[in-house]
Amino acid sequence: MAETDHLPIFHVIGFSGHRRVSDAAGLERALRAVLDELRAKPGVEWLALSSVAAGSDMVFARTALNLGMGWEAILPLPPTEFRRDFSEAEWREVEVLLAESEHVRIIGERGRREDAYLDGGMETVNHSDLLLAVWDGEPSRGRGGTAEIVAYARELGRPIIIVDANTLVVRRENFERLQVGDRHVTRLNALPSVPVTESTPGEPGRDRVSGFHYKVDRAATNGAPHLRRLIPGPGGLHVLATALAAAPLAFHLHHPAMPWGKLLCLFGALGIALVVRHHRHQHDWVRSRLAAEITRSALATWGMPRAVRLFDDFDWAGLEPLRRSLDVLQRRSVRTRPAAFDEFKQRYLRERLDGQLAYFARQDARAVPQLGRLRAGFTISSLLAIVFTAIYAAHSTLAQPVAPPWVESWIFGFGPIVLPVLAAAFISLISINDLHRRVARYKEMRIRLETARKEAAFVQTWGALERVVAKAERALLQEVFEWHSITSFTESH
Repeated sequence: MAETDHLPIFHVIGFSGHRRVSDAAGLERALRAVLDELRAKPGVEWLALSSVAAGSDMVFARTALNLGMGWEAILPLPPTEFRRDFSEAEWREVEVLLAESEHVRIIGERGRREDAYLDGGMETVNHSDLLLAVWDGEPSRGRGGTAEIVAYARELGRPIIIVDANTLVVRRENFERLQVGDRHVTRLNALPSVPVTESTPGEPGRDRVSGFHYKVDRAATNGAPHLRRLIPGPGGLHVLATALAAAPLAFHLHHPAMPWGKLLCLFGALGIALVVRHHRHQHDWVRSRLAAEITRSALATWGMPRAVRLFDDFDWAGLEPLRRSLDVLQRRSVRTRPAAFDEFKQRYLRERLDGQLAYFARQDARAVPQLGRLRAGFTISSLLAIVFTAIYAAHSTLAQPVAPPWVESWIFGFGPIVLPVLAAAFISLISINDLHRRVARYKEMRIRLETARKEAAFVQTWGALERVVAKAERALLQEVFEWHSITSFTESH
């Protein structure tokens, strides 16, 4: 797709294979044929992921790079430790390959060597849509061998392509589970475009992500069900229904319209609840909002020399391809045009931290008075209910003179029935709107971001700034994911 506000969809093919290769040229031809077949599938770009051990790993990496594919390296150990497994000539070749990789990820910082190789192979499977293995079908000769990695991929149900290490015959497993493309990114790409006034010269990747962000953010805003004002409706109608039921008892009103009014209130409360639930189910605005905020975070960190991988530790609930697209586009942009330190720092302070601080201040200013009003309503209703009930109890027990009619009607009859229901309605609104958590969270986020801003304003090196940015962005993303989880759970009920 050539649209400037569409994100490409990336799939990852992980690799595991033996170190001993009897026919390197033949293996390269077999791997090339497999990769060419995958790359022929329209609508996606395939990325390669592997370690770079001697043997088939290096053949795979070279083949992927020669085909023009993006390749990411997973190292089981830090380079200074990993190089002990190579001769000087082999390590020079590894360094050449690593220089061409889009990203180098180190798995094992400490621990046993065999465990690091096993962990590296398992991480390859975890981050792949498809495993390509060069395997002779025999059990592993050591911990972390290809047989164990294939067994792990089978356990997870991953599609697998196995190239026989001896005959180079290709066979496939679980291929019916390979889904090319992604419906979520495709749906987001299909949203109507929004004119973007700002652009960054020489940064087509960033401009593409910006265009995508604007239209997803607009869709989330426009598609959100504006039903918050309807939420108090069922509670208010139930209070009114209770009042209509209590009025005949307290005031001796026996007009035939009273029970019909109560019935209409009950039907109205049920109808509003069904409308809210229906509209919530009909809108996927929650996922659009989540995508917009994730993209906003990616744009905020765009241009850092080492792209901060913010999203690895989050459960993406079907949005993994979006994370991958943003990661790949950002890494590729960084390789060609890293940002200047002062420029990035000032932009991050101004646009990201100051912008988020202002946002949480606005949210706090709205939520705190609302919580105060609802608390006051609950307190007043509860206290009046207690006072009215106590007066009635005292009057009944102490055999006081006959009370005035208005006291019997309002304090003895109507109030003790309606006021507890009214208090329950107030406390329900606090719970439904999640006000206690929201107010506490807004204050916490402001404190964390103010601290991050002070730290970011002081730091003078990329390493220190990266740590501050990573901490701030993870806090913001955690807030988004908490909101997503709470809202999605609410939407399903």
